Amino acid sequence: VSEGGEEEGEDEEATVSDEEEKPKTKQVEKTVWDWDLVNDTKPMWLRSAKEVSDEEYNKFYEVFSKKAETPIAKTHFTAEGEVTFKSILFVPPVAPPDLISSYGKKGHQIKLYVRRVFITDDFEDILPNYLSFVCGVVDSDDLPLNVSREMLQQHKLLKVIKKKLVRKVLDMLKKLDKDDYDKFWKEFGTSMKLGVMEDSSNKTRLSKLLRFYSSNDSEGLTSLQEYVERMKETQEHIYYVAGSSRQEVEASPFVERLHLKGYEVLYLVDAVDEYVIQNIPDFEGKKLQNVAKEGLEFGDEGEQAKETQEELSKSFEPLTDWLKKEALPDRIDKAVVSNRLSNSPCAIVANQFGWSGNMERIMRAQAHYVSGKDPSVDFYHKQPKTLEVNPRHPLIRELLRKVEAEETDKTTVDLAEVLFETALLRSGYSLPDSPGFAGRIERMLRLSMGVDLDAEVEQEDFSQSTEEYDEMEDEEEEVEEEGEEGEEEPTMPSETVQAQPVPEDDEEPPHDEL
Repeated sequence: VSEGGEEEGEDEEATVSDEEEKPKTKQVEKTVWDWDLVNDTKPMWLRSAKEVSDEEYNKFYEVFSKKAETPIAKTHFTAEGEVTFKSILFVPPVAPPDLISSYGKKGHQIKLYVRRVFITDDFEDILPNYLSFVCGVVDSDDLPLNVSREMLQQHKLLKVIKKKLVRKVLDMLKKLDKDDYDKFWKEFGTSMKLGVMEDSSNKTRLSKLLRFYSSNDSEGLTSLQEYVERMKETQEHIYYVAGSSRQEVEASPFVERLHLKGYEVLYLVDAVDEYVIQNIPDFEGKKLQNVAKEGLEFGDEGEQAKETQEELSKSFEPLTDWLKKEALPDRIDKAVVSNRLSNSPCAIVANQFGWSGNMERIMRAQAHYVSGKDPSVDFYHKQPKTLEVNPRHPLIRELLRKVEAEETDKTTVDLAEVLFETALLRSGYSLPDSPGFAGRIERMLRLSMGVDLDAEVEQEDFSQSTEEYDEMEDEEEEVEEEGEEGEEEPTMPSETVQAQPVPEDDEEPPHDEL
């Protein structure tokens, strides 16, 4: 019993000690916040493209561009690889009014996000200048957030993003149907042409998007791909001619034989077209040939055609030598028999390194064009030109007869010079000596109308008109003198008028005054 009593006493002492060791506490009020997600909608570019309707895309574009219009094209994609990002891009239906005038100066319309945090919409190098009209959103998780915008703009991953964005935009444009692409080309065609000159890495893709007028269609545009599909089996070149208007290039002497043979010719009527086409040496293995330059080949010349051409060249050699050495010694490099003319008597052809007539006109219109001060300008401008004559034209045949008969007088030389100057105009070049051209035309008109070449212009007699002018001056002087006399003070009249007394109120006036 004593042992049990001792154990109970120990338990009571342990309980009392536990109660004494418990810390004192008090109640404290604490506010706990429970967050409720109100907007549980994902950003549109994070959703799958299959889940987004066209109506949602159009509403997003209206909010983004602040314009109540429907985009021509759109693309929604996720890019993976070296860098992963999601993007939605749009092509507006109407080009900005300053698209070309502010080319290279205006910022892009791409909003850059990093992990759904807006960074900037003022990146200069997110897209090339020729695609500055494209607007949209780019969101990447791989770009850093803890750097400045200037450092982010120099980040190497941005170059990868730019490359992929350009490819996606060009693929989007390639998938447009004909009607939509015609609307796009009408608004942004010039920008795409400039892209061929600026973006060498995408030159092949861009060349497939180009459109030009063609002899195959009187109104519509055609692509290089469609031209190649219509080419003849023996045709090895894509033919083109440049000018200021379609009417001008259709009447150009350079396309006469091509039309006669049934070859299609591209008409480059935009000021930038010839620059663009020079940056595309070939398309799908077919070289592009400017029909206004030497070296024109049709591809269907047989041995008989070559022999005929050689015979014509040999028979017209007296005329071509006379034109080069005597008639036009300082104006042409050589004169040859043409294989491209059909109706025109002659034409001026540039060599492969010289300017065509259209290019020379464009370069002369430049504000910085100063001949003689820029070596590169002078190199192209002073390239020798070739005079090609049509051996089947009656004027050329008659000129050959006169040369062979040694009947080359002043009139014959004038005829050769007029043919040369009209060929300059037909070929798109400007006349270096307009007064001389006008004088030769007048001389030929006198001969055709039977007017003596030495007949002088009837002089007007100015002596009679001089006398009449002197008489008019004398009359004007007399009128001026009379006017000065009339301005003197007036004299009092000889008869004086006596003042009559004023009658008083009650006095009647005299009878005669009444």
